[in-house]
Amino acid sequence: MRRRQFIMLLGGAVAAWPLAARAQQPGAMPRIGLLSVFAESDPEGQALIRELIQRLQELGWTNGRNVQVEFRFAGEDAARISTLASELIELRPDVVLASGALAATALRQQTLSIPIVFVQVVDPVARKNMRPPVGKLNAT
Repeated sequence: MRRRQFIMLLGGAVAAWPLAARAQQPGAMPRIGLLSVFAESDPEGQALIRELIQRLQELGWTNGRNVQVEFRFAGEDAARISTLASELIELRPDVVLASGALAATALRQQTLSIPIVFVQVVDPVARKNMRPPVGKLNAT
């Protein structure tokens, strides 16, 4: 249920984009970056992606037509999270979505100017100064 509430929250934020988009150059397509600690083939990660895309479409945003969504999946490779976070930030998205605390932390270390929306993070205030671990994530 939390995932659906998050998707609705993100959808509401996306609906407000037209107000912020006025400052963008004409013809520039809004861009969302998504960094996930799930593997690309993980069923839970894919469910999150489907719900996000569906909610965006319900709000009139179609990936590739009037919004560009850039997906990055780290899987269980915690060292790769920092690399993928840097890669996403270099694309200069309008907003980034972090799925998991490690993804949120890695993105926060890469930018202070791009809004970060996060899900599946227990206590972001306590984690704000932590660095992502290097190596494999422990499956618990």
